[in-house]
Amino acid sequence: MNNAQRHVAPSLSRHVAAEGQDDGEFVTLAKVTKTQGRKGEVAAALLTDFPEKFATRTELLALGSAGKRRELALEDYWFHKGMVVLKFAGVDSISQAEELIGAEIQVPGSQRVELEDGAMYVSDLQGCTVYNAGSAIGKIADVQFGSGEAPLLVIKGTREFLVPLATEFIEKIALSEKSLYMKLPPGLLDLDAPLSEEEKQRQQQHQD
Repeated sequence: MNNAQRHVAPSLSRHVAAEGQDDGEFVTLAKVTKTQGRKGEVAAALLTDFPEKFATRTELLALGSAGKRRELALEDYWFHKGMVVLKFAGVDSISQAEELIGAEIQVPGSQRVELEDGAMYVSDLQGCTVYNAGSAIGKIADVQFGSGEAPLLVIKGTREFLVPLATEFIEKIALSEKSLYMKLPPGLLDLDAPLSEEEKQRQQQHQD
C-alpha cells in the first residue's frame, strides 16, 4: 500500500479509514511493525498515498490493539526501506517503543487529504453493494492494485468475484447510497467460477 496514488478512471487513493469509538471517523496513515534504533524510534508500514504529509502532521494518534487511542507528538520522521521511521516525544527507549508495536498511527477523518475530482478512497468503496445490470452480486470487501490499468474489486456474494473497476463497466457510483452500478461483459463473472462436475470430469480425463 505504500505506492503512489494510482490515477485510473475513476482513480482511487489508498487511504484506509477506520471508525472512531466516540467522535467519528479516523484515517490510518501507518501501522507500527517494530522498534528501530535505541532512542524510541519505531518503523511503520505506510498505509497512505501521501507520506509527505508527515511534514505537517505533528499531532498524531496511536490506536492500540485494545481499542484505546493515545495522543503523540511527532518529533521526527524519515523513510527507510519502503517504511517510515517515526520518533515521538516522550518515547525515548526501546521498551517504550515496544508499547507501540501493532498500533495504527492515525489522524481525524476531518484531516483526510482532499482528492481531485473523480478520485475516491478505497474506504469509500468498501461495503458498497455492486449491481450488475440491475441485480445485486455482492458487497465490495477489498480493492486490489496490481500491474494492470484498472484496480480489481473483491466482491463477496454467493462466492468471491474479482471485477475490474474499469470506466467502461461503470454505469453509476452512488457512494451516499453505498452502491455501485455496473454493466459487465457477458461471462466475466464466470471466469473464476468453480468447475462444474462435468468440467472436473473432463479435466480429469485430460490428466489421465
